[in-house]
Amino acid sequence: AQWFMARDTDGEPRLSNIRDFNLDGAPISAIAPEQRRKGFIALDEKGNLGVFHSTAHRTLLVQPVADSSGVITLSPRANRLLLEQGGKIHRFALSNPHPEISWSALWGKVWYESYDKPAYVWQSTAATTDFEPKLSLSPLTFGTLKAAFYAMILAAPLAIAAAVYTAYFMAPAMRRKVKPVIELMEALPTVILGFFAGLFLAPYVEGHLPGVFSLLLLTPLGILLAGLLWSRLPERIRLSLPAGWEAALLIPVVLAVGAFALWLSPHLETTFFGGDMRLWLSHDLGITYDQRNALIVGLAMGFAVIPNIFSIAEDAIFSVPRSLTYGSLALGATPWQTLTRVVILTASPGIFSALMIGMGRAVGETMIVLMATGNTPVMELNIFEGMRTLAANVAVEMPESEVGGSHYRVLFLSALVLLTFTFVMNTLAELIRQRLRKKYASL
Repeated sequence: AQWFMARDTDGEPRLSNIRDFNLDGAPISAIAPEQRRKGFIALDEKGNLGVFHSTAHRTLLVQPVADSSGVITLSPRANRLLLEQGGKIHRFALSNPHPEISWSALWGKVWYESYDKPAYVWQSTAATTDFEPKLSLSPLTFGTLKAAFYAMILAAPLAIAAAVYTAYFMAPAMRRKVKPVIELMEALPTVILGFFAGLFLAPYVEGHLPGVFSLLLLTPLGILLAGLLWSRLPERIRLSLPAGWEAALLIPVVLAVGAFALWLSPHLETTFFGGDMRLWLSHDLGITYDQRNALIVGLAMGFAVIPNIFSIAEDAIFSVPRSLTYGSLALGATPWQTLTRVVILTASPGIFSALMIGMGRAVGETMIVLMATGNTPVMELNIFEGMRTLAANVAVEMPESEVGGSHYRVLFLSALVLLTFTFVMNTLAELIRQRLRKKYASL
């Protein structure tokens, strides 16, 4: 049995039974621990030798090596075993290179020494020789999905809405200018976006939190209000603007709303949050705030993903045959009814493919999450806390890992997990896209 000190429910440290091992049912006569890892060997009175690892809770070997009990010892590297029995010494070679790796150690909660309860932890290196490697892939996988989730929340609605308007409502002359500009955003190096997000955007958002959130709320309200006022203007003024150029009028509206929201930020912070919204979140709500967090990653990565989704979705919507549109309008449908019931349904396979490709880009992104987060492998849904993704972890730790070691192999395994995830997502996306194509082919 393995025991160590852990705090109980009442907060008092007590010696706790963490995990048990079983050799062969006979009384144990000798135990020898490894010097460098959390493994140990045991010998019972029947001469059965057991090789165990405490952290991974693994029984690696049970082998009869003698007729009765004796004295055992391990070499410093745990690759040689000496057994003394009846005045004779028996030598054994022991090949046990990666005992700390198991399914539960990689994906389940593990109770580590000096911890009060089982937890998902990634901590591959430390400065002490008594270190217990913690190689759980769960927080890294969670961080990967968390970063992609917040990026898609921002990118998907904006990119799809922009694609719909550009392909269906915008004037051809304006579309020829807008579409290349948005697609040009895709050429921006992600390291530049990550550098900008980490050094400028993160401290700016921290100092203007009320303004950023009010901007997210006021921008759609400002656009709706501008559209309402435009519809109330005299008809001669509205008809003076060529059809399809209405979006140009929203540029000053968006800029004005953004400037107003950021100007309002310090006043909101003083009125509602005691002058410091970050301190209010920490003390009043108990929400941890890290400067480089999921919000920053969502903004920066969403900006990087928008061009991918927009370009594919816009091409899919623009490729819908005009005969379908004209036929729907000729039968008395409004432009909005034609869009929602004919154009969007016909283009849905392409739109879905655009979303899946954007999702794959967000899952595999490295430099933005590497530079715009604190690289903390924690499992928290809190938008104000950072994360560490599988791709960023490989980029950070691969240069310092020991070639052939457990850490090195786990990094390759995490890359395989990332590859498998994207492969499964793309396969499912293709299957769904084919079903959508068959379903709406009759249109």
